[in-house]
Amino acid sequence: MEAMDMEAEPAVVAVIPPDPGGGRHFHFASSDSDSSLDLENGLDEEELPPMLNTWAFNQISTQAQRVEQGPRVAHGTAATQHPWRTRRGPRVRFPSRNAPSATAFMDFLLRAPAASEVVLGSGSSTEISDSDTEEEAPGPLLAPSAALGSTGSKLCVCYCHQFQPVPVAPPPATVTPPCVPVTTPSLQPSQSEEGEGDTCTICFEPWAAAGGHRLATLRCGHLFGHACIERWLKSQGQAAKCPQCNKKAKRSDIVLLYARKLRAVDNSEQEGMKKSLAAELSLRRKAELESAQCRMQLQVVTEECGKLRKQVQELRTLISQAGCTSWSTGGPGLSQQGEGSRGRQYAFSKALLVSQPGGCRVLAFCPPLCALLASQPSPQATLVPGYGVKKVSMVNMKASQYVPIHSKQIRGLAFNTRDDSLMLSASLDNTLKITSLLTNTVVQTYNTGKSVWSCCWCLDNSNYVYAGLLNGSVLVYDTRDTSTHVQELLPLGARSPVPSLSYVPRAGSGHFPCGGVLAGSLEGGYFWEQLEGSTYRPHRLPLGASGCVDIQVEPTSRHCLVTYRPGRSNPSLRCVLMELTRAPQLDSHHIPACSCSPVQTFNAGSSCKLLTKNAVFPSPAGGAMLVCAGDEASNSTMVWDAGTGALLQKLPADLPVLDICPLEVNGEHYLASLTEKMLKVYKWE
Repeated sequence: MEAMDMEAEPAVVAVIPPDPGGGRHFHFASSDSDSSLDLENGLDEEELPPMLNTWAFNQISTQAQRVEQGPRVAHGTAATQHPWRTRRGPRVRFPSRNAPSATAFMDFLLRAPAASEVVLGSGSSTEISDSDTEEEAPGPLLAPSAALGSTGSKLCVCYCHQFQPVPVAPPPATVTPPCVPVTTPSLQPSQSEEGEGDTCTICFEPWAAAGGHRLATLRCGHLFGHACIERWLKSQGQAAKCPQCNKKAKRSDIVLLYARKLRAVDNSEQEGMKKSLAAELSLRRKAELESAQCRMQLQVVTEECGKLRKQVQELRTLISQAGCTSWSTGGPGLSQQGEGSRGRQYAFSKALLVSQPGGCRVLAFCPPLCALLASQPSPQATLVPGYGVKKVSMVNMKASQYVPIHSKQIRGLAFNTRDDSLMLSASLDNTLKITSLLTNTVVQTYNTGKSVWSCCWCLDNSNYVYAGLLNGSVLVYDTRDTSTHVQELLPLGARSPVPSLSYVPRAGSGHFPCGGVLAGSLEGGYFWEQLEGSTYRPHRLPLGASGCVDIQVEPTSRHCLVTYRPGRSNPSLRCVLMELTRAPQLDSHHIPACSCSPVQTFNAGSSCKLLTKNAVFPSPAGGAMLVCAGDEASNSTMVWDAGTGALLQKLPADLPVLDICPLEVNGEHYLASLTEKMLKVYKWE
């Protein structure tokens, strides 16, 4: 009976039913009904195994003490003595059939570490039931000492349908750490080590360098294992496609790759950066070029703006001075102020480079060709030495060609009134030449024996030409006689060079009806009146003792412009507009004298080192005359009103102006100024 009572008591039972409501309910019970443990919500899963160990150890110790004290007789049935058997959920029993003796407690203490070991799936007789309604019949139960004392006894606890090892912790003095299963690392390389490009996309196995799974590719370029892609294409039949891009493929497209280790470097980002860099460099070069062009344009505009501001300031000053200037009552044509000239002036039109090294000297206009002729040295001095003229078309404002003429510098150019495009030129090489601009060839050459400083045509008879020499003489040539000059006009005073020659045509009536040659020398001026045939009568003009550098004639109004360089009495350059006059003839034996009288004086700068040529001509606006002269001090062309003496304009230039030529083309009026290198054209607006 004592043995039967001992069998009626269970060792340790753990009931862990799942909670459908989302929580967990744990119930631990021992053989006596007063020893139980309930755990509600709020306990972590990690805290459960230690608590199970502690609770199981305490229950085992209690049962061992009871065995030592003696057997306990249970009264009643199993169902009434152990109401916990009717609980739902898995149950754990120790179905050992051996009844322990009272002296088995020492063996239990020695085997306690072994009893705490938990092995899942072992061959022990541990019984696990998941039935919710099953109810076991009462049967003999073993004492815990016998259950744990038997060799190979195991403990298994089911928690939420998952098997978790729950080791039973021994007393602190003899507790050993629970056995933690060690997972053997896999010898197969991981996906992170291989990379996505090192495996076959069909079988996801690494490529091989040889054998059936060696590296192979299709025509589309995708890589596979040879056996895999061959099997794939064979299974697809006629509609075989690449597994990756679905491009049509066949078994003959398979190409084996002989590579021990294939690794493709992803340089798409690098190539994109290179293209971006090339595009950026191209845009940068374009921006730098545009910036340079803008800087150049800005510099040009700034310079022009500065010049215009300076001109505006000078014009304001001159306008304020002109308000106090009295009107002059000179000769005919000077006292009438053209109303249309007010508010109208010359505007810059074109600038042309004639000679880069310089050497330009004189300027002339050919009406039949509508071309300006500027003297210059030969642009190809090594091949064609000497001097000539450059044609500048006024139709398109472009330089056309160079015509070689002389071996030394050209000092004068002139055209006749027959419009035959024959140009007369004077040079320091002791020659006077006539050149046809239609054929660009020299048609006549006259050897003067002296340097020729000036020349002009006879406007009354185009068969005669004049040449002013270095010794002050004026030679008369007949174009029909090519041997020598027909007459020599000797100076009345000192022999000085003749830098300017102008012919004054005859007039039927008026205060100066005479015709002849007006010669200006460095020591004064002379008028050689042409009589009948080839007879000339000299007249000394009251121009002053010295300082005359140029004399220009306006044939219609019979006015001449005399230019004087600065001297002791006059520290500035002076341009004096004079009117040619002739004394009345008293009787047939009396010889009337030709003279001139000043009308208006125009002052310029304080420098005059070069023998410049000036101009006097009718105003394009009509009713008045304009006077133009070059100012070396300011490197500009000054335009005055001949009637009032007021300065109308000051046209800037880079170098001193050497020659000025007014012209008319297709009803438009222009003014050309020549420096050593540049030709500037201004249009009347």
